[in-house]
Amino acid sequence: MLTKTYINDLTYQVNGAIIEVHKILGPGLLESVYHKCLKYELTLRNIAFLSEVNFPILYKELELTTDFRCDILV
Repeated sequence: MLTKTYINDLTYQVNGAIIEVHKILGPGLLESVYHKCLKYELTLRNIAFLSEVNFPILYKELELTTDFRCDILV
């Protein structure tokens, strides 16, 4: 079971990784560059994640297959 403390700590760690990438690269690059660097930074910090995960949309009892995806799922 995930505790509030665990979630807060994980959130702090992920935000730290995001800030580190932005601090080093700065603004103005393509999203794909930040994406690759953030995946690398999360790996360095031993934070488990999935990249570009497709997910369905649920409408009432209907599950729709879509092209929606989550860039990074921690």
